[in-house]
Amino acid sequence: MLDASAAGRPLIIGHRGASGHRPEHTLEGYRLAAEMGADFIEPDLVSSKDGVLIARHENEVGGTTDAGQRFPDRKKTKTIDGQSITGWFTEDLTLAEIKTLRAKERLPFRSHAYDGLFQVPTFDEVIELAQQLGKELGRPIGIYPETKHPTYFRGIGLPLEEQLLASLDKHGWNRHDAPVFIQSFEQENLRELRKRTKVRLIQLASGPSMVTPERLKDIATYADGIGPEKRLVIPVNADGSLGQPTDLVARAHALGLLVHPYTIRIDKEFLPAGYAGKPEAEFEQFRSLGVDGIFTDFPDVAAKVYKLN
Repeated sequence: MLDASAAGRPLIIGHRGASGHRPEHTLEGYRLAAEMGADFIEPDLVSSKDGVLIARHENEVGGTTDAGQRFPDRKKTKTIDGQSITGWFTEDLTLAEIKTLRAKERLPFRSHAYDGLFQVPTFDEVIELAQQLGKELGRPIGIYPETKHPTYFRGIGLPLEEQLLASLDKHGWNRHDAPVFIQSFEQENLRELRKRTKVRLIQLASGPSMVTPERLKDIATYADGIGPEKRLVIPVNADGSLGQPTDLVARAHALGLLVHPYTIRIDKEFLPAGYAGKPEAEFEQFRSLGVDGIFTDFPDVAAKVYKLN
């Protein structure tokens, strides 16, 4: 099992791979993350039309692939978790069709040199890569899958959880000591997963209402930790200056919960002014606060700060 206490530092979770350097959720990006020092690679999971789990941040893939060019007639407008979204959706494409897509960089200010080169991987391919990388690198490389819009997918007859557990079973990783965390913003699917697997579960939290004392006590009944938006740990003021760190890490640890904040990025568009242009300072501050892991688009910088390379 990979954990921060054994590492003596926060675990480095390659957020969507090494997504500061390669298009997100590609085998090439995941490989680079591990080679740079990531302990875990993070695939967000959605479903194809034929029920295969694939790695994409959203089921709308017009923004991260060339779906619009390859399937112009598949454009639709749907309501996903209360939001109206127009684009191209994985649940309208078979796996064979998804495999014709090529990934592209989502953010305009990052490099687009690799656009059009990489395929969209399946969850099974991500697990196989992690296990292969563990052998190549001589250290465990874990996976940190997130179920995306699980209620929506269950509602259209493409539930994510059964396929996720089946893949973990297939590869021998459906056990508590496997290098696996399953994360979700939703609560009910984590409660259901708790009944069916011993794999460690992480409740994602995007706002203060998710980390009140009452909520944390509840989370501790079904999850092994929380993945808070990082400003719930270190607030940032409107002018970009840093606020006083909260007591969230201490409160969670008192309940036996791990704390894995998301997402540390070094781009000037994301780095708060309070770090004075020094992204290393953000990584260091989170370590000083005792977090158990960090999600980052730049595992190379995390590894440098935490002195892995």
